[in-house]
Amino acid sequence: MSAHAVSTGSEAAVQGVALSALDWASWRTPFVFFTGKGGVGKTTVAGASAVALADDGRRVLLVSTDPASNLADLLGTAVGPEPGAVPGVSGLAVMNLDPEEAAAGYRERVLRPYRGVVTAEELRGIEEQMAGECTVEVAAFDRFTQLIAHPETVGLYDHVLFDTAPTGHTLRLLNLPSAWSEYIETSDAAGASCLGPRSGLTSQREQYHQAVDELGDPARTTMALVSRPESGALAEAARAAAELAAQGIRNQRLIVNGLFTRPLVGDAVAQALASRQRAALAALPQQLREIPAASVELAAADLTGASALRALRTGLPSLAPADSGLPTAPIALSPKGAEAPEGVALAALDALVDELAAGEPGAVLVVGKGGVGKTTIAAAIATGLVRRGHEVHLSTTDPAGRPAALLGADESAPHTGSAGDGSLTVSRIDPDEELTRYTAERLRAAERLGPERRALLEEDLRSPCYAEVAVFGAFSGLLNQAGRGRFVVIDTAPSGHTLRLLDLTGSYHRQVMAGAGHVHGRITTPLMRLRDPDRTRVLIVTLPELTPVSEAAALQEDLRRAGIEPYGWVVNASLTGSGTRDPLLLARAALEGPQLQRITGGLASRAWLLPWQAQPLTGRRRLAALTGHTDVTA
Repeated sequence: MSAHAVSTGSEAAVQGVALSALDWASWRTPFVFFTGKGGVGKTTVAGASAVALADDGRRVLLVSTDPASNLADLLGTAVGPEPGAVPGVSGLAVMNLDPEEAAAGYRERVLRPYRGVVTAEELRGIEEQMAGECTVEVAAFDRFTQLIAHPETVGLYDHVLFDTAPTGHTLRLLNLPSAWSEYIETSDAAGASCLGPRSGLTSQREQYHQAVDELGDPARTTMALVSRPESGALAEAARAAAELAAQGIRNQRLIVNGLFTRPLVGDAVAQALASRQRAALAALPQQLREIPAASVELAAADLTGASALRALRTGLPSLAPADSGLPTAPIALSPKGAEAPEGVALAALDALVDELAAGEPGAVLVVGKGGVGKTTIAAAIATGLVRRGHEVHLSTTDPAGRPAALLGADESAPHTGSAGDGSLTVSRIDPDEELTRYTAERLRAAERLGPERRALLEEDLRSPCYAEVAVFGAFSGLLNQAGRGRFVVIDTAPSGHTLRLLDLTGSYHRQVMAGAGHVHGRITTPLMRLRDPDRTRVLIVTLPELTPVSEAAALQEDLRRAGIEPYGWVVNASLTGSGTRDPLLLARAALEGPQLQRITGGLASRAWLLPWQAQPLTGRRRLAALTGHTDVTA
């Protein structure tokens, strides 16, 4: 985040929900985890808490397990794989747990005892099993447990704070110990999976159990659920709270970050933002009402360095029109799109849909980190294409995605607009349903296997990796539907999940081509479709803030390494071009300028911008209006 939130020390009461201002040094347990939906400000809250605790004389280690961590940007210092001091903050050390580096070390540690002992073919089999993203999850957790379970490490610090990855990633990490335990107890002693050979797992079992015990001990661990005051983020926090409680992790706190309590009177954007936040908090899920909560107020500040984080503890002065130092005139949307500082121009969303509609129908993949609005962008593109006369299927591989709810539609039912419009069908890929279907199909196909071989297959299907394989099958089916006069718009899951799908796609591609022989010229694999710019357009969605833009850039590099060139970027929910006159929001809009320049100055081959919308983006009429059409039948 480039624009962050600060506490004013006041208490906010929102329709019966009392939120006291966060006391940054109030953490009491040795371990504190900051988790939540992507883009809610976990790194900022974790970093400011770590500085506050260190300033109170406590020894603190701040650790990031997020692959896209921006701790280095936040603290203004290099952050590496081992604890390092933070200049100007006595008692604070920071480190990153890089999942890819951890995976490389984990694989080597597991494989080393087998080199020269098993045959080359057997070793290749183990290496292949450990080549996927599941092994990255295993390795990250393995490194993470070393910090929790080893007293020689923990004894150096009074508090270890974890800036964790987004909720889904965190829950997978926390779920792994039970999955490993089940796998260890049911697997053949000589077997191997993406988790590694059983012998390697067994040797770590005591350490994993100790880590789980620490997580469930309310005297040792606090789980801080960080959320924006938005319905989607709060719903994600509630799901996380329930799943954590089911795992025995009940010492939880809710931190509502970015509360906007003093909108400029008469400013439609500011009033709408504050009203939307109040409505979201008034409908706070019951799961979150039952845990202690605190708030962090919205303010415009580019937070880098310990001094800026310290200012959060005392609160920065609120901006007023007279002292903001910013123009009070709104930043207008030009005919070509948004005119950002220093003349950076981005096209409007209707221009993107016009381009897509003018080309050959195919797949449109909408990708990006969690919380950037992919589902909304995908739904708007789909309705815009329908309005331009095309047949469109809209789907999602995001477990939290609900495109039908945005459209006000029933899934899988066709919908048409006014005369001359095309048609729209909607679906979603549910990972649990796909796994159940995949497992049943595999077992049904194995009915004639002998008892021993069938038992081995059942054990293999209990490995925690097969949900991704199952989702991949449905994802491939969606790609196959694209073309021949039909657009397929796919709202993908957050970046890490998307890359796992692409990794599986690449593995499938290699397997198909290896066995194709002389007929491979007549085979089209999913990866080949993704790499073909005439068949698939990949759109990266981001918010105009430091962390989302940096993560989008990293995602783009991963796509390019897979041979997939993005079609362009969509900048969502930008205050630039929104027309606001509120001084605080204008200040935040000014902070968007450098990020928009990064995007148009080299990151994106082309880019489109959607300003922050005062009206809720639900229903086909409003979604179609985003792409230049206001007369579509609701």
